[in-house]
Amino acid sequence: MHYESDIWAIADLLLAASVKRSDFPAYMMPFFALMMLEGRMLNAMKRLEEEEGLTVKDDPDDFKEAFIDMDCGYNDYIVMQGKTLSSICNSDKTFEQDFNSYLKAFDKNLKKLLGIERGKDEKKYLNMEYYVAELRSKKILLSVISAWSKIDLSQYDNSAITTLEEHIKRKWADISASTAGEQYTPDDIISLIADIVTTKVTKPKNQNIHVYDPTCGGANLLFGVADRLQSQANYKNVHTWGSEYNDALYALAAIESRFRCHSHISYGNTLTTVPFADKSFDVIVANPPYGTKWSGYEKEIKNDQKGQFPGGLPSVSDGQLLFMQHILWQLDQNGIAVEVHNGSTLFSGDAGSGESNIRKYIFDRDWVEAIIQMPQNEFFNTGIYTYLWIMNKQKPFDRKDKVALIDGSHLWRLLKKSKGDKRREMTEEHRAKIVQALTEFVPSDICKIFDREYFYYNKQSLTLTEISDKGLYVTQTVCPNGKAFAIKNPVSITIGEDVYDDLSMLTPDDIKVIAKRVTSEQQELYVSVATENDGIYTFIPNQCTIIHTGTDGKERDLGCGAFSFKVSINKKKIVVYKIAIVPFLTTDHEIIPHHFDEYDNKHEVDAFMQKYVFKPYILGKNVVGVELNFNKEFYVPEKIEKVEDIMEEIRILNDELIVVDL
Repeated sequence: MHYESDIWAIADLLLAASVKRSDFPAYMMPFFALMMLEGRMLNAMKRLEEEEGLTVKDDPDDFKEAFIDMDCGYNDYIVMQGKTLSSICNSDKTFEQDFNSYLKAFDKNLKKLLGIERGKDEKKYLNMEYYVAELRSKKILLSVISAWSKIDLSQYDNSAITTLEEHIKRKWADISASTAGEQYTPDDIISLIADIVTTKVTKPKNQNIHVYDPTCGGANLLFGVADRLQSQANYKNVHTWGSEYNDALYALAAIESRFRCHSHISYGNTLTTVPFADKSFDVIVANPPYGTKWSGYEKEIKNDQKGQFPGGLPSVSDGQLLFMQHILWQLDQNGIAVEVHNGSTLFSGDAGSGESNIRKYIFDRDWVEAIIQMPQNEFFNTGIYTYLWIMNKQKPFDRKDKVALIDGSHLWRLLKKSKGDKRREMTEEHRAKIVQALTEFVPSDICKIFDREYFYYNKQSLTLTEISDKGLYVTQTVCPNGKAFAIKNPVSITIGEDVYDDLSMLTPDDIKVIAKRVTSEQQELYVSVATENDGIYTFIPNQCTIIHTGTDGKERDLGCGAFSFKVSINKKKIVVYKIAIVPFLTTDHEIIPHHFDEYDNKHEVDAFMQKYVFKPYILGKNVVGVELNFNKEFYVPEKIEKVEDIMEEIRILNDELIVVDL
């Protein structure tokens, strides 16, 4: 970019003063904000001269009043005295005094954002005073300010400002992973989101459009979409609303908002402070942090009284689905939302989990119109696949109960020079192809259309009973309803080669040994129990099979099960033995396609069981889940070479090796 070398020159000054590389962004952002402010004020002065015909020289009082009325912030040093950082740096003798006066000349609100004349308990935001003091102590304040003063941002639009800002934030912050979970939205993705939004907004051109970003950062995405709604879709009155929790990023967004009509930026944790709870929005765009824990404010989220999270709560390890619910909660009934996520929101969590329940809640209401897969290496500090969720509360009739999956993962070109992890970008042609697929909403090489119920599934639990070689199972014979069958009046027990003929003569210690061997070691021992009137029950551990030999000498296969051995003393102080056969059961679950129609769904489950389950079973609880799998839907099988071709390659290589050996 044009000013990249100037940024590197400032970095060299910081490096020479022993500032850690990971701290470079914190040292740079306050002065970047100063130059942005100065450039915006100079532009505002020029507009005032051109549109109102007022000048500082000829109409000082009227000019000052008109400028203040613009409510874009004020600095008497710049507006009325015509001094800039560049002119201040011309004299090293008066620099300290002039620079101090320059900072104090900002209005109260801008001082607060910059961190000038901050009270003891006030927020730091950009913390200007601290970094000025640090640079002064390192004897490089004048050098750094002078270097910044050469970067004229007055000609930069939001897109160019975004590029420079991202360069500063990501270039060195990534070294310490201090931006983990924060994915700054690159300009090509902002352009794609804006293109999508401009095709989806249907309000009359003369009405106000309210655009909201609950995780706005420096508001690059928010203002980028707003600008394109004005320039591309010809909406004249676009109101912007944003919320941000990071001090420095909030300050940058709030400063930029001063130079925009109808712009409102709030500071705080969006999910707990809910700054615009009484409003609904026509357009909501967001790129919330990925994989960021919300355990720090878990209590506030669980006690939310506003109804932001009707679908439930996800795991505390990732708050993306909290933001998705917040967005849908604040989205107007005719609104459109575009949200950037990583892949976890598509499939994380099993049926019945918080994540799956949230997806189900959203899909039940048919609010998802499309999901678009982005290329890898599209963002500055992550190389993973990302996805755009297009959510629409009022789908056109022909899109009801339909969801489009659009694969944009191959629509990219390599950057000439990588920017952190960002090695690829989407060109205008790539973006146009995605927008076309979304607009036409028909199957194509990058688009597949699915019925909404396709993404639902049954997680059917079942209990399986093991069967013997003869196809019998305990619950079918001696253990109906799965309850244990007790052997009454045992007279002897055989464990392996040890025979206990008279149980009445056993001591308590003997009983403990037998109980332990029968229960804990039963898989290694051959156990048989003789009864007074019912013959012998034999348990064969390796086969889990129980054989009953009656008093008539005939054997019966009772199926598969296990013994439990209990001893107690009744009121008459007589030792009572209870040896029970329990069913040999295993629990499992099956994933089965789901149908909205209850009869069809039951038929699907029954048909699946008959086709794939071969052991006796009892159906348990059925839980319905929702998940999406892009890899499955757009899977392209790898081409495998023919055996003849491989053998020919081996023959050629072998011939070459023989020649070399000779």
